[in-house]
Amino acid sequence: MLSFLTRRLALSLVTLFLLSVMVFLGGQVLPGNVGRAILGPFADQRAVDALNHSLGVDRPLLVQYGSWIWNFLHGDMGTSYVFRAPVAPFVIEALGNSMKLALVAFVLVVPIGILGGVIAALNFNRPLDRIISLGGLSVTVLPEFVTGIILILIFGVWLRWLPIAAAWPKGAGVFTQLYYLILPSLPLFLVLFGYIARMARSGMIEALDSDYTRTAVLKGLPWRTVIWRHVLRNALLPTITVIATQTGYLIGGLVVIETLFRYQGIGSLIFTAARGKDFPMLEAGILTIGIVYGVATLIADFLYSVLNPRIRLGAEQ
Repeated sequence: MLSFLTRRLALSLVTLFLLSVMVFLGGQVLPGNVGRAILGPFADQRAVDALNHSLGVDRPLLVQYGSWIWNFLHGDMGTSYVFRAPVAPFVIEALGNSMKLALVAFVLVVPIGILGGVIAALNFNRPLDRIISLGGLSVTVLPEFVTGIILILIFGVWLRWLPIAAAWPKGAGVFTQLYYLILPSLPLFLVLFGYIARMARSGMIEALDSDYTRTAVLKGLPWRTVIWRHVLRNALLPTITVIATQTGYLIGGLVVIETLFRYQGIGSLIFTAARGKDFPMLEAGILTIGIVYGVATLIADFLYSVLNPRIRLGAEQ
């Protein structure tokens, strides 16, 4: 198992390196001039050139990349071109906000999605199975801004049960923040429910049709014991992978949700940085999301290896 995790860790490091290169080069091809974007369209060209020189954006690309990645590895994310302040506090605060929203969405969708998939599998080809499968698939294909607007109209405007903006008052407690995050988390719940329920359903159907399940039934074990001890353990393996792959989306792919609900998360921060040609903010934000995604994938691999005895036995041989 250790060799399996070591290989996964090495693959994650290579992926992060490639991501850093692509992020850096992608930032360089964005249209516009950094100095001109900061000083405005009517600034003197000499002032623009002087600012670009002071920021170091006129240096060779390889020198810029080496300096940026070296500083990043030592905890220095650079200085924002727009705010003229260190990038790290902005990224850390935005990442914390996005993780709060992702956590609320996960707490809602993971148990309900798994339960829905299990119920659908236990009622295979029955009306309840079709309702859960088709319902989950239907809400999955709807864009987040569509479901978000509908939910705002229902719960924020008509019923007035929940606030339509996720910007809670300064100094708000945990429960107040949770109250403000419920409505933004519902579109995410609707998007992810179908994926998780479908994978849990597929894993359950395969596990129920396996030889070890038949053996457990023939031994006379109670059906509840068969489900809990034998079926679920193996059925949830692919579901864990799906949940981990959605972490990157929940942390960094929420630009639409964060904009719609006026929430200051890392997706919104990256979008603002790209629009303002703020390279340090843009690069640090995207690379941070890549690190979070890599860590989530490693955790999923660890859980997969713990739950799957074939990996453990293969590592021991």
